[in-house]
Amino acid sequence: MPRSRLALCVIVIGLVLAGCSAAPPPAPTGDRPPNIVFVLVDDMDQGLLRFMPQVQRMQREGVTFSNFTVTDSLCCPSRASLLAGKYPHNTGVFTNDPPDGGFKVFHQRDERDTIGTQLQQAGYRTGFMGKYLNGYQPGEELGGERPFVPPGWNEWAVAGNGYPEYDYKLNVNGHVEPHGHRPGDYLTDVLAERGNDFIRTNAAQGRPFFLEVAPFAPHGPSTPAPRHADAFPGLTAPRVPSFDEADRTDKPEWLRRLPPLPANKIAAADVKFRKRAQSLQAVDEMLAGFQRTLHDTGQEQRTHVIFTSDNGFHLGEHALAEGKQTAFDHDVRVPLVATGPGVPAGREVADSVQNIDFRPTFAEIAGAPPRPGVDGASFAGLLRGGPGTGRDVALVEHHEPRASREDPDHQEKPDGVPPTYNAIRDPGGTYVEYLGGEREYYDDRADPYQLNNVYDALPPERRDALHRALTAMTGCRGTAQCTEAATTP
Repeated sequence: MPRSRLALCVIVIGLVLAGCSAAPPPAPTGDRPPNIVFVLVDDMDQGLLRFMPQVQRMQREGVTFSNFTVTDSLCCPSRASLLAGKYPHNTGVFTNDPPDGGFKVFHQRDERDTIGTQLQQAGYRTGFMGKYLNGYQPGEELGGERPFVPPGWNEWAVAGNGYPEYDYKLNVNGHVEPHGHRPGDYLTDVLAERGNDFIRTNAAQGRPFFLEVAPFAPHGPSTPAPRHADAFPGLTAPRVPSFDEADRTDKPEWLRRLPPLPANKIAAADVKFRKRAQSLQAVDEMLAGFQRTLHDTGQEQRTHVIFTSDNGFHLGEHALAEGKQTAFDHDVRVPLVATGPGVPAGREVADSVQNIDFRPTFAEIAGAPPRPGVDGASFAGLLRGGPGTGRDVALVEHHEPRASREDPDHQEKPDGVPPTYNAIRDPGGTYVEYLGGEREYYDDRADPYQLNNVYDALPPERRDALHRALTAMTGCRGTAQCTEAATTP
């Protein structure tokens, strides 16, 4: 056979085999895989989306996930689940401090195998900027010769106490960089500048990149940039039907005993809500800047931009003055918006997705092979308008934290700190089991503000099914087992 005909046959056979593969490649043949820019804010509830025009633009241009649930409505366990792709019962990170949480637990158990290491091994340039895990100190060496940088990150610019947005230290690739109180030190803006530099540098080098930028906003003290300090005058916390809920006789004991909100705490909630909205303006500008840089460098059409929060927040709902950590929707159901190549515009997806699913999703986008031991399931198909994860039940795990005023998420007992519980959210509602034996069930379709605990009215077989489903999920390990457990009870 002539060589030309032989070569043609080889090409044809190759094309046929490619067409029969189980999943399409994440990028066109002969091209590098897509970039990923992932922005993770801190403590943002759904009600703040209306103050972010750039995120609203992303909703028009991409997909909004309306049923995104975090594995734990607390900073460190949620972020550990995201990085490792595992539930808290498999990371061992349930709180912000040892022995059942914090950076040190993650460092000992899962830090050597994360989305960063996985994508770096797949040929990506990786960057992490902003907030990492509670307990991480920028200057700590951890037995090395210079301040510690976790494995998996080519570019590292991470603060410890960055909550005030000023007077912090950054670990920049193993060197401590102090920042003061000048306007140019405002942390969100510093992260925006570094993120844009990362995009430009890697675009010029022609390598795929993964960038996670994690601002501290809108976490308290919710310091706005000086240019936004007077934004939204007169704005108050939303007076939703659950605000300062008067009749809590159906609620568990920890919530029943709370008094109605006094006038000073309602006023404080209004101030807090306004500052939270103000502090997110610089984040919204950061996102707009990333989009401009991607456009200017020719990367806009080949980059997924994803925006979400580590957990939600409450300000007055159910007479809870301020905080998080509950199983109510305002704490565990948070924004998730994504744009990028192949993502149809203006879609809303109601499929159940969790933060453990980011790692396998990013891996599929990158064309990286699945990692054993990961609990999450890829929702890359949902980004493209295709099938979901095969799961419709989300798990939430919470350990009552130690009362430590050094914890930036410390809540006063009178403001409502829930005891240890496990919960699931299925298509019908939210089911909660507390360590002391109390139970809750809310019909989220008929009762979207979760005012009526109807557990006592459920038939015995329904109660048993919910308990079995929750037990299966809190004991699952690995994608296959956790997917089987995450089906409607």
